Amino acid sequence: MTYGWPDFVGNIGIVLILYAYWALQTEKLTARDGSYNLLNFGGALLILFSLIFKFNWSAFLIELAWALISLYGIFKSYRAKL
Repeated sequence: MTYGWPDFVGNIGIVLILYAYWALQTEKLTARDGSYNLLNFGGALLILFSLIFKFNWSAFLIELAWALISLYGIFKSYRAKL
């Protein structure tokens, strides 16, 4: 088993998602904060990118769903500010 730069990129994505969840649980962010959704979206995209190099259907589907739900939250947050 090797650890390459795609793994590193995916791990950055994991850190972003975990930080967003930690910030939500510690009430540093709320689910309505744009930054919460951006962290989740960015993390999911980085993990999806890493899956290009070592594909896994289960991981792909959950990260795709995570990215789409986060994107919905970003648009919802943006519309609320208008």
